[in-house]
Formats: sequence, C-alpha cells, structure tokens
Amino acid sequence: MVASKEEIYRAIPHRPPFLWVDRIIARTEETIATEKDIPEDLDVFAGHYPGRPLMPGVLLCEAIFQSGALLLSSLQDGGEGPNDRVPVLTRISNAKFKREVKPGDTLQIKVKIKEQVGPAWFMKGSLKVAGKTAVKVDFACALVENER
Repeated sequence: MVASKEEIYRAIPHRPPFLWVDRIIARTEETIATEKDIPEDLDVFAGHYPGRPLMPGVLLCEAIFQSGALLLSSLQDGGEGPNDRVPVLTRISNAKFKREVKPGDTLQIKVKIKEQVGPAWFMKGSLKVAGKTAVKVDFACALVENER
C-alpha cells in the first residue's frame, strides 16, 4: 500500500517545505510505516553544517511526529476526506539520536500507538536509514478541532 501525496494532504495540514513524509508504505489500526527522501540540495544543509551537511535532529523527530499524525488521522472516518480534528503534538520524551542522516538518504519511519488516555494518544516512533536506527522517540498527540 503506497499512499499518494493527495491522501497525505487530506490527512494532515503540513505542506512543503515543512512536509516530512513522502509516502505511506503500510498502515494498520495501531501502526504506520512511512518514507521520506532527503534531497541533496535541501536549503537547511547550507547552514547545518557547511562543508559537512547533517540533517537536524529536530526535523527527523518532526518526520516521526507527522507519521504519527497520519496514523491518528486514519482512525477518523476511516481516513476518508477532510478530518474534523487534527493531531497536535503535546509531549516528547526519551529522544535518542543514534546515527547521522545525510543528504540523499531515505528515511524509513515506523510509529506505533502505545495507548489512548482520554483525548491523548501516546506513541513511540523510530526512524532508520539503510535499515539502521537513527532516531527513537516517545511522544503524545491530542486531536483538536480543525479550523480549516
């Protein structure tokens, strides 16, 4: 199952240049797998770091968070059409950065729902490059009214 950009656009409010998911590879009610190709000419590499470009960890975490938002959006009305509520990040914990991500890499992201408590969804995510773990993070999102 590979989802189109249009499906991603319907599911979450993020847009380029701040959309960090290119494809949904697989999805169940509790998990999602996504990918993002990191362009070699991404503007951020000019300053992080000149001569030795390195993808900022905060953007790697954002790719995981957006994947989690896609998972939660798919739980609303079966993921069809515009959603009445949008996932908003409420907590980050246990972020671990294990290896560098460089221009030209493809991010392989997995997110799993750990539990739901009221309006909060607690998740864990991992990001790999070439099958090797680069980032792990726990996070939570709440579904809030969409003001489209």
